[in-house]
Amino acid sequence: MEAAGGAAAAPGRARPGQPQPQGPPQPQPKSRELFRSQRKESEGSVDCPNLEFEYGDADGHGAELAELYSYTEEPELTTNRRCFQEDFHAQAQGRRWLELDGAQQKAYVMHLLDALEVVNRDKRLKVARAILYLAQGVFGDCDNDGDVLHWSRHNSFLLYRLGTFTAFLELLNMEIDNSQACSSALRKPAISLADSTELRVLLSVMYLMVENIRVEQEEDPPEWRTCRETFRMELSFPVHTDEPFALLLFTMVTKFCSGHAPHFPMKKVLLLLWKVLLFTLGGFEALQAMKVRRREELGLPPLPEDSIQVMRSMRAASPPTYSVELVEQQQQQKRGHRSRRPLVKQDSLDIYNERDPFKNDEAGVDEEENDDVDSGIEGELDLVERDTIIPTVPAQRPPIERVSFPKGLPWAPKVRQKDIEHFLEASRNKFIGFTLGQDTETLIGLPRPIHESVKTLKQHKYVSISDVQIKNEEELEKCPMSLGEEEVQETPCEILYRAMLYNLPQYMIALLKILLAAAPTSKAKTDSINILADVLPEEMPVTVLQSMKLGIDVNRHKEIIVKSISASLLLLLKHFKLNHIYQFEYVSQHLVFANCIPLILKFFNQNIMSYITAKNSISVLDYPHCTVYDLPELTAESLEAGDNNQFCWRNLFSCINLLRILNKLTKWKHSRTMMLVVFKSAPILKRALKVKQAMMQLYVLKLLKIQTKYLGRQWRKSNMKTMSAIYQKVRHRMNDDWAYGNDIDARPWDFQAEECTLRANIEAFNSRRYDKPQDSEFAPVDNCLQSVLGQRLELPEDFHYSYELWLEREVFSQPIRWEELLHYQ
Repeated sequence: MEAAGGAAAAPGRARPGQPQPQGPPQPQPKSRELFRSQRKESEGSVDCPNLEFEYGDADGHGAELAELYSYTEEPELTTNRRCFQEDFHAQAQGRRWLELDGAQQKAYVMHLLDALEVVNRDKRLKVARAILYLAQGVFGDCDNDGDVLHWSRHNSFLLYRLGTFTAFLELLNMEIDNSQACSSALRKPAISLADSTELRVLLSVMYLMVENIRVEQEEDPPEWRTCRETFRMELSFPVHTDEPFALLLFTMVTKFCSGHAPHFPMKKVLLLLWKVLLFTLGGFEALQAMKVRRREELGLPPLPEDSIQVMRSMRAASPPTYSVELVEQQQQQKRGHRSRRPLVKQDSLDIYNERDPFKNDEAGVDEEENDDVDSGIEGELDLVERDTIIPTVPAQRPPIERVSFPKGLPWAPKVRQKDIEHFLEASRNKFIGFTLGQDTETLIGLPRPIHESVKTLKQHKYVSISDVQIKNEEELEKCPMSLGEEEVQETPCEILYRAMLYNLPQYMIALLKILLAAAPTSKAKTDSINILADVLPEEMPVTVLQSMKLGIDVNRHKEIIVKSISASLLLLLKHFKLNHIYQFEYVSQHLVFANCIPLILKFFNQNIMSYITAKNSISVLDYPHCTVYDLPELTAESLEAGDNNQFCWRNLFSCINLLRILNKLTKWKHSRTMMLVVFKSAPILKRALKVKQAMMQLYVLKLLKIQTKYLGRQWRKSNMKTMSAIYQKVRHRMNDDWAYGNDIDARPWDFQAEECTLRANIEAFNSRRYDKPQDSEFAPVDNCLQSVLGQRLELPEDFHYSYELWLEREVFSQPIRWEELLHYQ
């Protein structure tokens, strides 16, 4: 408590419970020194620079290819090259791959594909490695990174046109069903890279093909564009099998999590799954275009703005600096005004809490216990403002130019139909004494201001695609016979949902299990799954340098897994929501039941700035750099220094994805919003505001906004700068009383009933659309004996062999009880 006493003795502060002095007290030397050190710490945290981060579907092409390989796999690059050169020099003596013309390259690839059709496992692996070397860009013949990436794309298109992907898909199915490899891995006490060699080679080739073909470039020839569309259709619509390719990868994930196949290289599976979903369903810009097109088809007005462009133009902002208010507050303190005393008390507590700007897990507990203490970015800014602004401002009122007011709010306000109905219901009860249900047109008996209010609300009324889908679903449930069957478009999203439907809970649980194991805040437990099978070498490191390198590799491995799972879940949620709201709700509900909300909060309950600026990468070992340049000698100092990047792209990308998922799960769901309150998410989320990136701040503020009304008056009073940041950054709902807690939605809810009603609606939708064979209640019945006996039945081919036995067992040996017919009269 000495620090608290020192903090309270700072200039311009008042100790709670004591009369304010007429002039600012002179602090003692010890106290002044403590104050300066605290101010320096807080200034360091405020000076976190704006992060020049542009959110997108994925990172740069080279970075995405580099993340496929772990640093422990580096020696295998040389093995792939050797396997290719041994075979290639036997076929084309004295020539290089780059020197062959198109026909010769095709002939050699066909030779390799023929060589894949061998029984010998080792020979097949050598040929697969030679094909992998081609997909990696024949780096032995290249001089720089750009050449490697160019030839990797060129060879990927060539391999696809000659049927390589289909051949590798068959080999992948064989490896998945390889019970010998599974049982061997289960018997081993420790699994390493060697247990998944064949799977890693196959998945690497498929990933390189998917990623290289997926990425569009301006100079792509027309045949490549055609090839891309063909490949997308092949992955989206089951051609050779009964299920889309993504479902096979989901099956691998569940098999791994169940413990039946611990040797599966999960990082490569999850990366491939993410890129297949991104390729077949479409990225965020494609999703926005689909949304605009769907609204046109439904006859809805266009979107008020392009959300992607709005977020790109937003600037990251710390809570606003109000120098005028600070000066006035100081002058009022000098005059002895007591009305400011609660705010003064809060400021003194802010200084105390800013000793550790980035709090760890244990600090989070203290923050939650003192929930009225504003321990976020507000206290830091108070310190800086007090030190830099107050001494330089003269006693008279500063010029008005010093204050910066927002030019305009970034989002157009929205109003739901439900909001207009609630407003009219309250107005009619007040002025007339009765209500008219859902009637929003009749305004007789209401005063003129209410008419103007309703007009303004209707001008900003927003009808979402989900609203239309819910309404259509209600009508189909009411009138199944008269409305007939619904026409369902066979989109890639619809096909994927239908394929995932019956095992979807298992898929979601498996993804969250792996996400939990990869989260940096997770403690190592004996019952947790081992996600390091495809990063640990056969021989563990013996030197300090090798241990450091492996430690960086393991952390990088976990970060890539978090990135791929968060991006995959977000893509599924967004595409299912556009395809049909109840598909989205089905996935969301199973994520909530699998504890996704506390898992994401646990992920953010860490030093989030250190996670985003983590340097778990060794740039000289990244593909393709390591394949064309001589590697410098690595030292412990160079590994500790890391790269010069301001932040880690994948970690910031993961954080934004997880925040977006949390927003998707909790939006308009009171029961789930209360989960955020119960798990004390407010202090955890406020610490995430320290990251100066506009998009991340926006989603944090959205999550804080929806629970503000439940946090109590004291919290709102202590967090006014967060409240004003919400006002500036987040979209407004016209009559949403989020800042005061007087709204109708703030009343106690029967949360279980809310989820049960939603679940009943989801089950009715799934049953109506996907359980048609079982639902024969409305099927016509043929009562004509002759037509029933005259129908041709499909019998199995071997039925005539056992026909006499069937007659004997089913007809002749069964007694006929004619008297039972009398019971049906």
